[in-house]
Amino acid sequence: MIEPKVILEDDSLLVLDKPSGMIVNKSDTTKGERTVQDWVEEYLVIPNLFRDPKSEVDFYNRAGIVHRLDKETSGILLVAKTPEAFVNLQAQFKERKVQKTYLTLVHGKLDSNEGEINVSVGRLPWNRRRFGVVPGGRESTTKYKVLSIKYLVSEKEKEPLTLLELTPKTGRTHQIRVHLQYIHHPIFSDPLYAGRKTSRNDRKILPRVFLHAAKISFFHPRTSEWISLECSLPNDLNSFLQALNP
Repeated sequence: MIEPKVILEDDSLLVLDKPSGMIVNKSDTTKGERTVQDWVEEYLVIPNLFRDPKSEVDFYNRAGIVHRLDKETSGILLVAKTPEAFVNLQAQFKERKVQKTYLTLVHGKLDSNEGEINVSVGRLPWNRRRFGVVPGGRESTTKYKVLSIKYLVSEKEKEPLTLLELTPKTGRTHQIRVHLQYIHHPIFSDPLYAGRKTSRNDRKILPRVFLHAAKISFFHPRTSEWISLECSLPNDLNSFLQALNP
């Protein structure tokens, strides 16, 4: 399996480029599967630091991993190396000081080059693995910007695909994926939200969701310096993009 890459490291922080296909946190359902948390615990080599089930501080139980990315989503992931940094960064996420930018490829052409999706997102009562726009869901906002239009050419058709830059203002589970499905432009190769037939056809040519955490900006937890870090598209997404017709 491809391992995470270190983008930045100091006494307080470890910033990783997470590969697609790797689950972030350990749980009862990940036994036998290597997670980012396993990798972090091995990389930092601090005996028993992350094994304190009685602790009330999530730092110890999550190996300092501050936020999550879906299994198939690649890109930037923040890890705190101290409890103080962990609490500071979590507070920045809660207060919406952290700025995140994603790149995604969606089906179809959008009506406008820029826009904002603002609808509530919650877990679907009839399918607990999936989320959707539901009454009583949590307020969620995603801004988008069109970067380019590509075309997937087959024997039967020439389908437009749009490369988007996304800036989520909130961090709900599956927020971006649900929001893009809601406006009828699901992410390419999304097995949960693109529709069964569409995702099946997509995954014949791209076996992972086209979603990448490309940039993050935040205040350094120790120095308060404003930091912006970027992470380029991985080879599989970049190659797929380059193979499409302009």
